Amino acid sequence: MMNRKERFEKVIEYFSRTMPIAETELVYTSPYELIVAVILSAQCTDRRVNMITPIFFQRFPDVYTLADSRQDQVFEIIKSCSYPNSKAKNLLGMARTLVNRFNGVVPDNMNDLLELPGVGRKTANVILSVAFRKPAMAVDTHVFRVSSRLGLISNAKNPYQAEMQLIRYIPREQVHLAHHWLILHGRYVCTARNPACNHCGLRTVCLYYGRINKEQPGRTRIT
Repeated sequence: MMNRKERFEKVIEYFSRTMPIAETELVYTSPYELIVAVILSAQCTDRRVNMITPIFFQRFPDVYTLADSRQDQVFEIIKSCSYPNSKAKNLLGMARTLVNRFNGVVPDNMNDLLELPGVGRKTANVILSVAFRKPAMAVDTHVFRVSSRLGLISNAKNPYQAEMQLIRYIPREQVHLAHHWLILHGRYVCTARNPACNHCGLRTVCLYYGRINKEQPGRTRIT
């Protein structure tokens, strides 16, 4: 039976071969646009966010314009996403904090990012990974589910514990890629319900698939 290090090597080799280019599905052109999109994406699909942001950035093309706006103006544009009231408040707070404390520049370090309203550790890791290509691992529901099923993490009680286990075994130069590998695999293959195990190239290393097939021989899909 392979150990965890060997399992990571197999998973990384698979994704490096099948998904050499892996990027966020959020549409953005700058760290400012990315942080707005990521704040909007909480409990909301990337597809919905990408429908909102073109109008949002036409109205608020930079952090200064957003900082000078009113909450009702922001709400009117983002009201089709989840929790628009709290997100409008956070977006304004984020923009004003960037202007007042960081000269309008999105920080490239965890401590400063966490000072921004609406930015928790997961969001900060996304910004660090996507905008600045730093070895940061944002753990969302997809990352947590996929890494648990594959056996990359064990007994992780929360996203932080999962994050620490993942970055321990993934080479630093591949962490930003691995973040997207796990998200995209969870979004399109290893879904929460009815994962497409029969189309998954990681069946031979997946602890969950092995356990399910041991319990129910011949089964190729999990319900």
